[in-house]
Amino acid sequence: MKSFALALALLAAATPAAVLVTPAAAEEAKPAYSTAATPLGELIKNPETKAVLEKHIPGISTNAEVEPVLGLPLKQIQGYAPDRLPDALLAAIDADLAKVPAKPAS
Repeated sequence: MKSFALALALLAAATPAAVLVTPAAAEEAKPAYSTAATPLGELIKNPETKAVLEKHIPGISTNAEVEPVLGLPLKQIQGYAPDRLPDALLAAIDADLAKVPAKPAS
């Protein structure tokens, strides 16, 4: 019985710190904007995120062809144009979007 209790104690001590993160802390660590969750229209409306998009996809904010997909995130749009939105491009955009702080709710 002592060995069982010792094994449990060792297992608990070996638990990775990431498992001990509270839901609130996990939410804080989540980027405010992403190519997987933030609609393109929202990214274009925010001057900081628009600058990120223009850096990686010049002319996207003024291209009339994007109007029908403004409500979709880039990751979803990628399904329609995988050659124009490769994974490496979306990863680069996400890296820059992660540096943009969330805008306060208005």
